Amino acid sequence: MKFSAVNTIWVLLGAALVFFMQAGFAMCEAGFTRAKNTGNILMKNLMDFCIGTPLYWLFGFGIMFGAGKALFGWIDPFIMKNYTEALPEGVPLWAFAIFQTVFCATSATIVSGAMAERTKFSAYCVHSAAISLFIYPVSGHWIWGGGWLADLGFHDFAGSTAVHMVGGVCALIGAKILGPRIGKYDKDGKPRAILGHNLSIAALGVFILWFCWFGFNGASTVGMDSDEVIVRAGLVFFNTNLAAAVATLAAMLALIFFETSRQYHSLMIFRNGVKSFPASSSLSTPSLTAIKRIPISGKRISV
Repeated sequence: MKFSAVNTIWVLLGAALVFFMQAGFAMCEAGFTRAKNTGNILMKNLMDFCIGTPLYWLFGFGIMFGAGKALFGWIDPFIMKNYTEALPEGVPLWAFAIFQTVFCATSATIVSGAMAERTKFSAYCVHSAAISLFIYPVSGHWIWGGGWLADLGFHDFAGSTAVHMVGGVCALIGAKILGPRIGKYDKDGKPRAILGHNLSIAALGVFILWFCWFGFNGASTVGMDSDEVIVRAGLVFFNTNLAAAVATLAAMLALIFFETSRQYHSLMIFRNGVKSFPASSSLSTPSLTAIKRIPISGKRISV
């Protein structure tokens, strides 16, 4: 394979931005939770990447991109086999491997916020390891590794299903098993607000995530070596920004219409709006992207 400098740099830049999303998640979750749980929250986000990286290197990448099977790739410790068919044009194996590694870590990190303030650290590490070792690679193989969904023509440009839906389902299962935080509901079953301790840190996390989404979605073109791909990358960047902005405005309007505006809730809605836009809008027209964000923007729930 002849390597392309611009494609490789583009993929590596995207990998660095997606890695930095870990900081955004950590700041968001720490800021919107109580001070006593900050250390636990930060360590969980750190461990998502520290556990996921070696497990994905040892087993996950092979399971996800090993060729020839509908349900499962192959066991390939240390990524030693031939993955030529899976590689984007002009991108070397190790550049693609780190790009996929940070996607895997992001899927695992999505779970952290849903299980915040009520998960034993060691139990969370086991949960995170299971996602990186088996759950994400197997589902990823079905979609991006030539598995049965790919054979049916399923297309996921930047991970709205492969990353976000998988992480979201794992988060939902974890939250259902754990139940709500102690004190979240009164004796009559009415919810109580459990306020975070640092809105400045939470807001910083929101802006970090917004910034890093340009790498998550934009670098999923995995190339910048033709006019068609360059135009596509520009559209992806524009839609990524538009989706976040429109979703946030829609969420703020919903807050004004349905609730009494308060500073804490306003920032929570801002956060939810920014994080509600998935990669599915990346290749839509801008007008369709804006319309699709309106009903989705208010559907993220903190428990």
